[in-house]
Amino acid sequence: MPFGIQPIHIVIIIVVAFLLFGATKLPEMGRSLGKTISEFKQGTKEAAEGFREEATKNTSIPAAPAPTAQAFPSTIAAASSPTSSKRFCIQCGAPNPTEAHFCGSCGAQLP
Repeated sequence: MPFGIQPIHIVIIIVVAFLLFGATKLPEMGRSLGKTISEFKQGTKEAAEGFREEATKNTSIPAAPAPTAQAFPSTIAAASSPTSSKRFCIQCGAPNPTEAHFCGSCGAQLP
């Protein structure tokens, strides 16, 4: 049994409860305890279903659109020219020296 409770322990608990509360209160207490446990189980089941619905609803993340020459004309043109002496950051678009490994503006690693 859970928590190391033996059947004799349950009998002792029932006898002590009978002595403390009397024969008339025990059935009421049992019913209210049963209702409490069933409501708790129902609440946890509803919460789990809500989490499951949210998790399945937000599984697809749309891909970011590719930058166009109209959005960043100078950055795209400079990055695409093979004779450019600068490297451009993919995060912020700032120009960096060709030997740089990290962006001087935002700190992102350069490709």
